[in-house]
Amino acid sequence: MSLNLRIFLAYFLILGVAAYLLLDVFMSELKPGMRQSTEDALVDMSNLLAEMVTREYIASPDDLRHLTADMDSFLQRSHKAKISSIDKQTSDIRIYITDAKGIVKYDSARQDVGKDYSRWNDVYLTLRGQYGARSTKSDPDNEFSTVMHVAAPIKHKQQIIGVLTVAKPNVTVQPFIEMARANIQKRGLSLVLLSLIAALTLSFWLTRSIRKLVNYTGAIRRGQQLKVPDLRETELAKLATAIDDMRRELEGKDYVEKYVHALTHELKSPISAIKGASEILSPQMAEADQRRFIGNIQYEAQRIDEMINRLLALVTVEKQDALEKVERLDLIPVINQVIGSKQTRAAKCSVTITSEMPSQLFISGDSFLLAQAIDNLLQNALDFSPEGGAISIKVSPGVQTSIFIRDQGCGIPAYALDKIFQRFYSLPRPGSQKKSSGLGLCFVKQIAELHLGSIELDNNKEKGICARLTLNLT
Repeated sequence: MSLNLRIFLAYFLILGVAAYLLLDVFMSELKPGMRQSTEDALVDMSNLLAEMVTREYIASPDDLRHLTADMDSFLQRSHKAKISSIDKQTSDIRIYITDAKGIVKYDSARQDVGKDYSRWNDVYLTLRGQYGARSTKSDPDNEFSTVMHVAAPIKHKQQIIGVLTVAKPNVTVQPFIEMARANIQKRGLSLVLLSLIAALTLSFWLTRSIRKLVNYTGAIRRGQQLKVPDLRETELAKLATAIDDMRRELEGKDYVEKYVHALTHELKSPISAIKGASEILSPQMAEADQRRFIGNIQYEAQRIDEMINRLLALVTVEKQDALEKVERLDLIPVINQVIGSKQTRAAKCSVTITSEMPSQLFISGDSFLLAQAIDNLLQNALDFSPEGGAISIKVSPGVQTSIFIRDQGCGIPAYALDKIFQRFYSLPRPGSQKKSSGLGLCFVKQIAELHLGSIELDNNKEKGICARLTLNLT
């Protein structure tokens, strides 16, 4: 399981459990809270009515005409009230009055007059000076049939002479409970969705730096050269720096090992040639043979010198993760300077160099390295061009700058197309069949990558090679 998923699940679980517990407590307290509010209103109503009916009750406890008329009129009244989305048309309140013995003297429902209510809690407790209330099911098999009864004493000269009870079915507040429950559930679902979004955001934010570090180590494994990612977390930043230091150390060891083996292999050929020529060369040898063997020695010595110089240049470039010197420069004079330096060599081989370039082309980069890259490509084209051939240089500006160098040589064999940029891999020059150091194209590739570009070599449709150097630091 990924760290991102673990953080998401942990955070979502914590929020989910907290939201569930909160909603569960709220839902469990909703119904009692509603009923407590109703009971509070009934307490006020019962005490108010007890005060209002006291005089009439004292005068004629068995004949409460005014109360009866008023209650009948009240119960027949149409309220036409809209509470939230609940319509209230009539009242469901019931009022009954008992005497000091608990006998019902008045009942607005006209059903229990004369009955003994002295054992019901509302009457029993109120007659003894306590708070009297009860909640009783009118239908034992129906949990929604409970009726709340709240009583208040009727007093005369500080003596309790009767009890007035206000009764209200709890089912009348059930629509409000259901409406509140639906709203809470809807808000609870919204809270869960918000928790989900928050968990996703938090897990993404917490693992962002880790993903950067994973991508960086993956790029190192693939052999790519990237800058150390900028991480705000101190521990992860130290880890990234340690990984980079380890990469440099391991690359250094691997680099030295590979180059020692490759250089040893490449130096064997010219050294063997020099050794063989020096052993055969003698004063008694014919002058023509002496010149030929001395020429071989000079050529192989020059080849070794060229290999060492190019190897040193390649090592310098490969050590850079980014350009050390970036300047705004006009690329056209740099290319013209390289072309001018090759005209003498081209004239000896009867090779014509033509160019198609804009008058100006400003880019960002290192002018020295760019000149070296173009020089290597042009030199490579001269080495593989036949006598009397032509080399064309075309510069295409745009979102990225592309430099095309085409020759009319023999092209690249199919077996070498995927090996052309390998270190110390080189093709024999036409004519002499002698090989170069093979480091020039590697050098150009490193320079292109430092300029966020690339180098591609492919065969032309007719003959020769087309080299495309792309630069993205525009």
